[in-house]
Amino acid sequence: MTEKFSRRDFLKLAGLGAATSAILTGCGPASRYVKREPYQQMPEYNYVGQNTYYATTCRECAAGCGLVVRTYQGRAIKTEGNANNPLNLGKTCARGQATLQGLYNPDRVQGPSTGDWDSAIQAVADALKNYKPNEIAFLMGMAPDHLFDLVSELASATGMNAPVRFGALGMFESRATLSKAAENLFGQAGLPWFDINGAEVVFSFGANFLETWLSPLPYTRGFVGLREGETKLRGAFVQFEARMSATGAKADHWVPVRPGTEGLVALAIGKLAAEARGGAMPRAFSSVNPADVAEQAGVELEALEELAAMFATRKVLAIPGGAALAQSNGLEVAEAVLALNALSDNFGQAGGVYLSGLAPMQTEYNRPASAQEMKSFVEKMKSGAFKVLFVHGVNPVFEVPASLGFKEALGSVEQVISFATFPDETAAEAKYVFPDHHGLESWGYQRVATGSDKPVLSGAQPVVSPYYDTRATADVLIAAAQLAGGKFAEALPFKDEVEFIETKVSALMAEADGSFSAADPVTFMAYFQQHGGWFKNVDARVSLDGSAVLNNNFKGSEAEFAGEGEFFFVPFVSPTMAEAGANKPWLQELADPTTTVMWNTWVEINPETAHELGLHDDDVVKVISEAGEVEAYVYLYPAIRPDTIAMPFGQGHTAYGRYAENRGANPADLLGAHFNEAGDITFGGMKVKVEKVKSAARGIGLSRLESTMGVYGDSLGEEH
Repeated sequence: MTEKFSRRDFLKLAGLGAATSAILTGCGPASRYVKREPYQQMPEYNYVGQNTYYATTCRECAAGCGLVVRTYQGRAIKTEGNANNPLNLGKTCARGQATLQGLYNPDRVQGPSTGDWDSAIQAVADALKNYKPNEIAFLMGMAPDHLFDLVSELASATGMNAPVRFGALGMFESRATLSKAAENLFGQAGLPWFDINGAEVVFSFGANFLETWLSPLPYTRGFVGLREGETKLRGAFVQFEARMSATGAKADHWVPVRPGTEGLVALAIGKLAAEARGGAMPRAFSSVNPADVAEQAGVELEALEELAAMFATRKVLAIPGGAALAQSNGLEVAEAVLALNALSDNFGQAGGVYLSGLAPMQTEYNRPASAQEMKSFVEKMKSGAFKVLFVHGVNPVFEVPASLGFKEALGSVEQVISFATFPDETAAEAKYVFPDHHGLESWGYQRVATGSDKPVLSGAQPVVSPYYDTRATADVLIAAAQLAGGKFAEALPFKDEVEFIETKVSALMAEADGSFSAADPVTFMAYFQQHGGWFKNVDARVSLDGSAVLNNNFKGSEAEFAGEGEFFFVPFVSPTMAEAGANKPWLQELADPTTTVMWNTWVEINPETAHELGLHDDDVVKVISEAGEVEAYVYLYPAIRPDTIAMPFGQGHTAYGRYAENRGANPADLLGAHFNEAGDITFGGMKVKVEKVKSAARGIGLSRLESTMGVYGDSLGEEH
C-alpha cells in the first residue's frame, strides 16, 4: 500500500473485527499511515471505476455540519451532507459544496516560508522557549475545536496566555449579546435554541436564520416544518428589519422598522397583545406607548395592532438576532424580544425557546471573543505585551474592523506566525507562514454549539492526501513542544495529532446513550471516523424558567448612532460567500439571492432616495462614515427603507488569491469602535454619507444574473 506498510502490516495495525472492516474503507485510526494516492500511484484497495466515501466535517464555518465526500482514484469529487449527523441530516449549504474549490485552489500556500519543515518547527520551538510564557499569544478562529483544545492544554500547563477565538460570523451574529441576554433573564449563559419547526407563527427581529445566522441548515429545516401545511396549519412568518434580507423575502409580512427601534416594537406588540388577551398588564410592557413607538419606528399603528392580534391568538415564537442586536441598545433589544416568548408562554415547549445543550466533552459554554474583547487584545499587542503571536483559522486583518487597529498593532509584535492555508491579508503581514492542511486533508473534531437537540461532536478525517507540502498545525506544535523540551514537552506528550484526538475521543466510551459504543479505543476511533463523529441519543436542550421575565422593567430606549451622516448603515454577511468564500469562483459566480449580483460589492439604495440624490443603477458612490470610506456600485433596491443603505460583507480583499484580491469593498472599514453593553460592536449603529463618484459607464457595472432591464425595464424604449 505504501513503501513502508504492506497490507498485512496494515491489518495488524488496524486491529480485529469491526475495526478492521473500517480500516479497509480508509476510516480507521491506522489509516493515517496510508497515503491516499492519485491514479498514477493507485493504492491497492482503490480500483478504477470504484468510488470511495469518507465521512468528515465541513470547515467552511464553525457550525460543525457533517459531510460525506466521494473520492475517485485518490481525488475528492463531490461533497454531500452526512445523513447520520443530527445537525444537518444529510444537507449542505453552498459553502459546503464549494469546499472542493478550496482544496483545489491554485493559490494555496504550498509550503513553509522557511523552505522546509525542520526549520519551521525549529522556529516555532524557539518562539516557545525564548520568550516568557505571558509574551506568547494565540489568536484562533471558531474552528476546529480539537486544535483549540490542544493549544488550551499547552497554555494551561506552561503559563502562556489562553488562546483567544474570534470570527467575523460570530461578530455579525452578535453572539455575546444573545448569550448575555440569556444569562440576564435565565441565569445561564449560552445560545438560545429556537424551535421554529414547532411554532405556529415566527416573529423574527433581524435574525437572518435562513442565511448565515448561528446554524442556518437546521433553522432552514425548521422553517420547512413551519411552512408544512399537509398535516397542520401552515405557519406564518413575520420579519422586522430595515433592509429586506433573503430571510425576510420569505416572510408573509415584512415590516421595515427604523433601525434601533426593534426593541420598542417588540414591547409595543407585547403590550397590545396583553391588552387583547385581557387581565393584568405585565410589568415588562407597561411603560411603552404603542402609538409613540409606531411613529418612532416608522410603521402604522394599525399594522402593529394586527400583528399583536395574531400574537394574542396563536402560538408565536420571537427571535432576536443580527443587526437588531448590533445597536447601542442591543442587549435591551434581545431581552425585550425574548420577553415576548414569556408572554407566549413557550419556554421549554415545542415551538418555543430552549437553551442549547452542551456538546460532548464540554463542561460550560464558551463563546468567541466579542469585538470589545478583541479591542483589548489589540491594545495588548500595541503595548508590546505580546512578543509572539500565532494566528490560525482567522484572518483578523480582514475580519476585524479597521477602526480597532489590528493591522497597525501587528507592527508591535516581534514574531507573527501564521498557519494560513491561503495567502490572506494576515499571512501577508506575518514573519513566517507555516500552512495547515485544507479541511478535507485534515483530522479533527468540532463541537456543535447550537442547532441540534442532541449533543454532537462532529469528526473529521482526511479524504485525500495533502496536495502540497503542508502540515497539520497540531503536528507542528507537538513537534515544536518536544523540541523545546521541559514543560512544553510535558504538556504535549503525544506522537502526533491523531494520538491527541484519540485520547480525547476515547473518553466518550464511558458515556451512555451514544450513537455507538465499542470495547476498546481502537475500535471506538474507527467507528468515530466511519460515522463522522459521535452523537448522544438524548434531547439535551435546556428548558428555561421564564416565570420572572415578565416582571422585569425593560427600558425600551432608542439606539444611539455614531456619525453625522444622513443614512442608517446596515452591513450584512453575504449569504453566498460569508467571511471566507471570496477565493472560490463557484461562490463568486453564485448569484446573491435578493439582488442576483455576482463578483462584486454593491450599495443598496431605495429608488426614491436614489432619485433625490441623482443616482442610477451602476453609478459609483463613496460611502463615508466617521471611521473610513469605501467605494461601490449603486444597486436600486426597493425593499429597503429610504433612510437606510446596505452593503454585503465578504468582498474587499487585498490578498487571498486571484479570485478574491482587489474585488469589491469591505464594509467593515466603515465600522467605528463602538460597543453595546455585552461588548458586541454596534455594526448596525452607524450613520453614513453617500457621495457620487462617477456615473455608470456603458458596459461597466455590476454583474447580475437578472439584468436591470428585467428588473426596472431599462432600455425598453428609452436610454438609461
